[in-house]
Parts: sequence; C-alpha cells; structure tokens
Amino acid sequence: MSRPFSSRHIARNPTVSVFKPAGIPRCELAEVVMTLDEYEALRLADLEGLHHEAAALRMNISRPTFSRIIDGARRKVAETLVEGKVLRIKGGPVHLGRRHCCRMGGAQDTGER
Repeated sequence: MSRPFSSRHIARNPTVSVFKPAGIPRCELAEVVMTLDEYEALRLADLEGLHHEAAALRMNISRPTFSRIIDGARRKVAETLVEGKVLRIKGGPVHLGRRHCCRMGGAQDTGER
C-alpha cells in the first residue's frame, strides 16, 4: 500500500504569479504551470540556500519528495527560459498558514484574486 499523501507547507503565496517573455503577446505563447509547492521548493533551496533536508522539514515532507519537487520546478523554469514560454504559478497540494489549498485549484483555493 502506498504512503498517505500529505500537504506541503508554504510560507506565502508568490508576489507575482505570471512571468512571460517581453514583447510577445501572452496569447501567442505556450504556458507552463508551476505549483505552489514547486515555487516554495525553489525559494527555499535556491533563494534561501537551504539543503534539501532542511527545506523538506520546513515543507513538512520527506527529503526524497523534496528532491522530486525541486527537480520538477527547475525543469519548468528551464523550459520557460529556453523555449520562451509563459510561467504561471498556481495550485498544488499545499497548506498556506492555517488555510488549506486543494491540489490544482483555481483562484479561490490558492488565494489568487
């Protein structure tokens, strides 16, 4: 039997949730969606410089799970930069403070407005 799924803890929602190449209308670009837990993993590992073990503890997940999340997040960032795509950050299985957000919810579930 597989291990029960646990929500990942994030410190806050991103200040900006959409990034796109300059000078090209968004409607002409493909979009990549990064979940809030992937965003948090990037923030903890690459901005704060935490080791995977410490970052995993902050997110309330195992170190192997953190490694899978950060690998996916970095791949998405690379895809958007190399291929000139839109990056949208939303959804994911996360807890934000005391609120619980659903897996791939929309504006109501993630705090986006």
